[in-house]
Amino acid sequence: MSSATFESMLPTLDKLGVTLPDNIDVHAVAAEWFHTFSQYASASDVDGILSLFVDDGWWRDKLVFTWEFRTFQGAPAIRKFLQARAVNAQMSAFAFGDAALDRPFPDLVWIRVLFDFETDIGIANGVVRLVPQPTGGWKAHNICSNLAGLKAFPEKIGPLRNPFPNHGKWQDQRAREIEFVDADPKVLVVGSGQCGLEIAARLKHLDVPTLVVEKQERIGDQWRNRYDALCLHDPVWFDHMPYLPFPPSWPVYTPARKLANWLEFYAEAMELNVWTSSTVLRAEQHADNTWTVTVQRADGTERKLHVQHLVLALGWGGAAKWPDLKGKEEFKGQLMHSTMHKTGKNYVGKKVVIVGACTSAHDIASDCHEFGADTTMVQRDPTYIMNAKVALGTALRPLYMEGAMPVEIADRIDNSLPLPLKKCLWKRSTAHLAATVDKPLLDGLKKVGFKTWLGPEGLGFSYLAMSRAGGYYLDVGTSQLIADGKIKVKSDSKIAQLTPTGLKFENGSVLDADVVIFATGFEPPRTMIANICGEEIASRVGPIWDYNEEGELRNVWRWLGVPNLWYMIGNFAWARHHSKHLSLR
Repeated sequence: MSSATFESMLPTLDKLGVTLPDNIDVHAVAAEWFHTFSQYASASDVDGILSLFVDDGWWRDKLVFTWEFRTFQGAPAIRKFLQARAVNAQMSAFAFGDAALDRPFPDLVWIRVLFDFETDIGIANGVVRLVPQPTGGWKAHNICSNLAGLKAFPEKIGPLRNPFPNHGKWQDQRAREIEFVDADPKVLVVGSGQCGLEIAARLKHLDVPTLVVEKQERIGDQWRNRYDALCLHDPVWFDHMPYLPFPPSWPVYTPARKLANWLEFYAEAMELNVWTSSTVLRAEQHADNTWTVTVQRADGTERKLHVQHLVLALGWGGAAKWPDLKGKEEFKGQLMHSTMHKTGKNYVGKKVVIVGACTSAHDIASDCHEFGADTTMVQRDPTYIMNAKVALGTALRPLYMEGAMPVEIADRIDNSLPLPLKKCLWKRSTAHLAATVDKPLLDGLKKVGFKTWLGPEGLGFSYLAMSRAGGYYLDVGTSQLIADGKIKVKSDSKIAQLTPTGLKFENGSVLDADVVIFATGFEPPRTMIANICGEEIASRVGPIWDYNEEGELRNVWRWLGVPNLWYMIGNFAWARHHSKHLSLR
């Protein structure tokens, strides 16, 4: 998409043909629009609703009317959607929430309105953005309807929590519950990372019996057993988990081992049913779309569980991906994947070459350098670099920061814009950061031969994260070490092969190495699905991650292509928000 096309999608003041009026009464404007909208919506008056929208407006629906994630643009598409879905939903109980004037850029202004409403079966909320009109007044440019709950299945929290005392029975009851002595679970979740635990917690509070199966010895081992230097690059305000946020003393950036312990604590506090040191051997689907799942326990015994739904919370990829290079057998040094790296202490005084130039590669390079290794990063493709502390902090404000709004409200706002519009904002902000905050660092990297770019179509970090789940590094110090020459970089040629003493490149150059670490990613999730469910099921599964034609993410937290099979994936913020959606399915 060209820059001109991106710009044409944004409701800039120039495009609207307006000058922002002085002294806008934001609350009055929002309340007037919302009052009229609620009357039209309650009456299922499609023409009335459309009269409140600009002609090229957007409606994004998350489960409320379509029972899916759908995005519609333009009056004809919105009309068709409303007539097919919304008019029969019996919208009611509209309640005005809050309104604020947002100005993402000097020429882009809208009034953001939060509201709640109900349908015949659901409890929902919405976010609408109003833009000024040349003739006066304000109209909706985009709206998001989001399903927050089902009336027949309220969360057992607050006034609905268990009100009865328990004298001496709790421990035995929990033991029976964890082992599913009396009945099989309704849902089986494979994997106890943040995604597996958060969907289990959501289901727990909906009274859906759920079992989490984890192959590792302890909950959190997928974080605990990674390299020692691993630390979250997202700030704490972005990473809270449902029902139990981090305490106010929690550090801004969480070390992996601390996080691992928190996950273990979270599962205990939430009373989640987790079988550790257990492996799903196979999952077989029946004609009624239920599953028989065979689980091998730590002692080698097997149990067949008959469940209605199977949730795979297995992360971004399958087995470690290794480049197919000649000479592996001849190399006399140590060869490993990034998943096998533990600490730079093991390489003091050695020549370490890291193949790859994204997050894991940077973390490992910094770790090796800190302990005195002669460290070189081999870069195969350009990397998007952004200063984590300044740039990401700017990107997350004012939604996720100290003293900001409740995280549930921030999630509603952050996930409300149609993704094509988000891309327009990303393109602008990426160019601005590269020309200002990140420019000195990017210039320094260029001087030493480290290749950077602004991502596909100049869309930067967010697009790379949501389309590839990689290809970037949020700098917390390693990029400066590279720019200063303390960590070397080689990017002038592709690797031809390994030699007994290192690597040889296609341009004839060589690089000596005692240790070569491949930070080259993982195989796609389909491999893991096939291992559990078989090739026939895996062949029916659509691509996981990246965008579909409407700009919605593909096959995560939603229909996967196989009934009653779901894939849960994402960072802490995405898992927190979308675990609610998946639990309602």
